[in-house]
Amino acid sequence: MSLDALKSAIPDYAKDLKLNLGSVIGNSELPAQQLWGTVLATAIAARSPIVLRELAPEAKANLSPEAYTAAKAAAAVMAMNNVFYRTRHLLSDHEYGALRAGLRMNVIGNPGVDKTDFELWSFAVSAINGCGMCLDSHEQVLRKAGVGREVIQEAFKIASVVQAVGSALEAEAVLAELE
Repeated sequence: MSLDALKSAIPDYAKDLKLNLGSVIGNSELPAQQLWGTVLATAIAARSPIVLRELAPEAKANLSPEAYTAAKAAAAVMAMNNVFYRTRHLLSDHEYGALRAGLRMNVIGNPGVDKTDFELWSFAVSAINGCGMCLDSHEQVLRKAGVGREVIQEAFKIASVVQAVGSALEAEAVLAELE
């Protein structure tokens, strides 16, 4: 399927999501690699098979093989980092912050694509996973690289809509089983 098929699967009560999905992807001013890398990384992070099944082929068609792999890598490494750093931040005992992480995350240093794009995708995944430390860290790197707030907001708008669409469609699938 495709973006259009995904939009048509959204129930009427979630019409705002349908409109927003078309808007954040169809009317985005992001360059294609930033847009589709963000879409793919957030579709993975949203953990919705329906959303991933529909958006991944379009992402693959709009990304180089290297960018496609890097977007998947951003989702994977941030799934780990978001849990680790969010937990470290939420613990009342701040001594954990002084301990060595000891986790491999080499892909961040060498993602195979423009590091700014990878940071944007990592930021968007962190928005879905709710890690404030990671959000702040990636936002600072993006801002130092000259990325404007509008671009950064575009990434978390995509993340919010993709996550919401996934939630709605997964709920509908379960509710349909109950009928």
